[in-house]
Amino acid sequence: MKLDVVNLDAKKVGSVELSDEVFAVEVRRDILTRMVNYQLAKRRSGNHKTKQIWEVSGTTKKPYAQKGTGRARQGSLRSAQFRGGGVIFGPVVRSHAHDLPKKVRSLALKHALSAKAAEGKLVVLENATSASFKTKDLAAQLTKLKLDSVLFIDGANLDRNFALASRNLPHVDVLPSQGANVYDILRRDTLVLTKDGLQALEARLK
Repeated sequence: MKLDVVNLDAKKVGSVELSDEVFAVEVRRDILTRMVNYQLAKRRSGNHKTKQIWEVSGTTKKPYAQKGTGRARQGSLRSAQFRGGGVIFGPVVRSHAHDLPKKVRSLALKHALSAKAAEGKLVVLENATSASFKTKDLAAQLTKLKLDSVLFIDGANLDRNFALASRNLPHVDVLPSQGANVYDILRRDTLVLTKDGLQALEARLK
């Protein structure tokens, strides 16, 4: 697969050949779904918590006599049926992370890249560098490129000015190649790879 290479001024500066092994895989939604669920489950804090009966502070005295009152028997005011009592089978602090084989994770990234390429929403950029750290300057360049919701993936090191300029732009993310992941690729409308980022991803996934 061949794609044009453009610069931030929206001018064509060459072309590049994409590896079919990485960018022309038949897309499987089930693998993408598994990977997104894996990522979202892993990032959950899992710090939700309710108090069980033994954690509720209060008296341990029996509310009233077992027999003779005509009411239902009760053993504790800290039981779940009373206001301020414990919660039965409530959430506890835990990790929501689950396992996913490394081969499936690697394959899912190929599927995500291939999905963007198949939809025509993959752009190859000469480089993601900026002489200015001003957000308005980068916003003007993105307007020229007709990019709104976009993820930039650069090489191992990000350009500081470019990263600072993109920080205040909504729906614009910038990641180094080692941070490329399925969820961030799919949540943005367009994927932009720099030439360095493209080489790093192909080397990682081939």
